[in-house]
Amino acid sequence: MNDLNSIFTPGMRVRHPNFPQWGVGQVQSNIGGKITVNFPEEGKLVIDGTRVDLVPVFEP
Repeated sequence: MNDLNSIFTPGMRVRHPNFPQWGVGQVQSNIGGKITVNFPEEGKLVIDGTRVDLVPVFEP
């Protein structure tokens, strides 16, 4: 897991860099490099943080 993915905690908002059409997702958990995110257009997914660098979203 890269350093950026390690900062994600439940409640943070993120985008998937390869699938912007999924919308802004909310982090549910981040355990052992597996980041569970609930995306509005795709549902709940488990992302492998060693393979995908999620993009943090800080806008309201």
